[in-house]
Amino acid sequence: MFGIGLPELLLIFGVLLLLFGAKKLPEIGRGLGEGIRSFKSSISGEEEKEQKVVETKEIEAEVKKDNNKEEIKTENKENVKA
Repeated sequence: MFGIGLPELLLIFGVLLLLFGAKKLPEIGRGLGEGIRSFKSSISGEEEKEQKVVETKEIEAEVKKDNNKEEIKTENKENVKA
């Protein structure tokens, strides 16, 4: 397609290694990957779905927590009366 083969890719990688150093390359790759992933999810709308699921689970956990607190308070009141 573009005429970029293995020798050209190795040359590009070598130049990047010289420019940024061995410690920075994983960070650059990670940032690039996260950027591409967020771009894809924003186009397809998957991020919104995942965020709604997470929010729903958080709300359910809070409701269960509140219900447990109310049950404990009710049990304590009954124990005090007895």
